[in-house]
Amino acid sequence: MKHWSSIFLWPCIMVYHFIHYILMGLATICYCIYLLIELIFIRIPAYAWTGVLAFFIWIQIGLESIRRLFRPYMRKREAKREAKARAAKREEQKVIEAAKSVSAKKVEAAKAELRKQTLGKQEKKEHKNSLVNRFKTVVQNSPLLHSMRNQRDVKRQEMLIDYNGADAEKSDVKIMYEYEACTPEGKVIKGYMDAYSKVEVHSFLLSEGYQVYSIKTSRWISLFHGSSGSAHVKIKTKDLIFFLTQLSTYLKAGITLIDALHILARQYAKNKGYNRVFKEMLYDLSTGLEFSDALARQQKAFPKLLVNMVKSSEMTGELPEVLDDMAEYYTEIDRTRKQMITAMMYPAIVFVLSMGVFAFMLLFIVPRFVEIFESMDATKIPGITLAIMALSDFLKKYFILIMIAIILFIVVFYLCYKNIQPFKRAVQSFIMHLPIFGNVLIYNEVTTFTKTLSSLMEHNVFITDSMEILERITDNEIYKELIRSTIDNLSRGEKISAAFANHWAFPIPAYEMLVTGEKTGELPEMMKKVSDYYQEMHKQAVTRIKTFIEPAMIIMLTGIVGVIILAIVVPMFTLYDTVM
Repeated sequence: MKHWSSIFLWPCIMVYHFIHYILMGLATICYCIYLLIELIFIRIPAYAWTGVLAFFIWIQIGLESIRRLFRPYMRKREAKREAKARAAKREEQKVIEAAKSVSAKKVEAAKAELRKQTLGKQEKKEHKNSLVNRFKTVVQNSPLLHSMRNQRDVKRQEMLIDYNGADAEKSDVKIMYEYEACTPEGKVIKGYMDAYSKVEVHSFLLSEGYQVYSIKTSRWISLFHGSSGSAHVKIKTKDLIFFLTQLSTYLKAGITLIDALHILARQYAKNKGYNRVFKEMLYDLSTGLEFSDALARQQKAFPKLLVNMVKSSEMTGELPEVLDDMAEYYTEIDRTRKQMITAMMYPAIVFVLSMGVFAFMLLFIVPRFVEIFESMDATKIPGITLAIMALSDFLKKYFILIMIAIILFIVVFYLCYKNIQPFKRAVQSFIMHLPIFGNVLIYNEVTTFTKTLSSLMEHNVFITDSMEILERITDNEIYKELIRSTIDNLSRGEKISAAFANHWAFPIPAYEMLVTGEKTGELPEMMKKVSDYYQEMHKQAVTRIKTFIEPAMIIMLTGIVGVIILAIVVPMFTLYDTVM
């Protein structure tokens, strides 16, 4: 319950602050407009307004001083009031206890009567249930149902496999098979599985304790169920962390790898995608593959970094320790990603709301005043009002086209960012050069790079293999270029730090630590310290962005609303003077 309350609490807090700052901004704008109108049309001297303002400030200071002067007396008064309230509460409790003792017999009698009524209802309910059970027994023992069951059992005979014939022929690629089998619990199920032959499917199901009735394949089965294989499943980060933690715990407890995967498959029985992944892994392990190869065959399900780390642990025999390290690694990476999402969520929401308020005022509020302003002389209408009226008219005429253009721009930008490498590099370079937002992205990339490099080298992965893994897992084109340059330098016998020297995307302190690690031979420890330092720097940068964005967005929204209000209010006074 606490979890759900925390989920629904932060939007309420955000909406409260948003409304609070909006009201403050509108009040300030209205007060400024009032002062502007008074100064322009009534011509009150500035020193008079200054005196009035100073008078109100001194009144406020005086009231605050009086409140502080009487604060001790108020505290004593509140203490006496609380003492009287406690005494009254004690008296009330005494009266309630006396009333309870007096009415105890009546309550017991009422309970006894209620118990009798409840027992009578339960007897009626049990009688009704007995009738239902009798009816079910009669139906289940009927000859018709017995004959239907016998016919079904005759059809579901255990499947016979020809181990030397067509059933044993292996294809070059995996084929989707549909099978019907009975589980060890006695439940008949229908499922789908990728394999190279019927014999492999049959052997795997028998090893799982199933009684196999049929195994078949066709073009339609491959067409409708081939896309639902484990190749299209990607395990979420939180589920991956849970999987690594649980698997490490089971292995440390002495449970075999196959039994541990069976337990995890039962835990994700309701998730068909994850269940398919675990079944594919169990099938690959049953055919004699290594655990790392079984992970790699799931394609998108598991990250390349995890596959390579497991492969290195198979050589050293430290699989549980590697799984713990990977769980901690992905936990920190997920925490960093959530910090960036949190930093960008608030400004994005405020920006969308600002644009929505701006469009609403131009489409529905400003047009109501256009008819009033058309009766005025055009020379007496301020320029800002004419601009707002023209913008409102333009937006009203071409609103649909503007929305289509915005959607097309977003779609084209997304497709270009995903598919055109120079465009993606230019966008990332532009963001990384921004004064405030650039540091967040740079610190995030440095943290990921150094943390991953440290983890790979601690588990004895070769430096060239480590760089190839880093190139595959990073999504930043600038860091991909740095890693490619590092691979070229390593092939020529140069140091790792040569590619990072004097590069704007790699901070100087991180470069110096990299050089120091190369000289001292303690590169993994140095990279780990760099990752910890820049992870903290990333957290501070995210906090600064949130602190900077909040007032900036409020000022922007207040300015938009204030300009529209000025454009509407100022001509109204001109019209009033004309009428007078």
